[in-house]
Amino acid sequence: MKALPFDPAFIGRINVYLSALDDLLRYPGNQPAIGLLLCRSKDRIVVEYALRDLKKPIGVAGWETKIVEQLPENLKGSLPTVEELEAELNRGENER
Repeated sequence: MKALPFDPAFIGRINVYLSALDDLLRYPGNQPAIGLLLCRSKDRIVVEYALRDLKKPIGVAGWETKIVEQLPENLKGSLPTVEELEAELNRGENER
């Protein structure tokens, strides 16, 4: 994974991921998934325009390279990797 500056095209991509996640993995009664896009840098105005008419909860934040080191001990290792998320999404698609 590369740390890149914010690109408005990222919003379309994360929107697809959130839609798939909610459709394939969300349990009845759960709230919709929340998207968090971490970027090396961002222009606040461009981010506001990119998110303006979206209904999904998406946040954009600057990437801190030491964020994993700052997690509380009980959360380290509890977040899924990109590979685990992709595998779960593919599994859900194959069951359809």
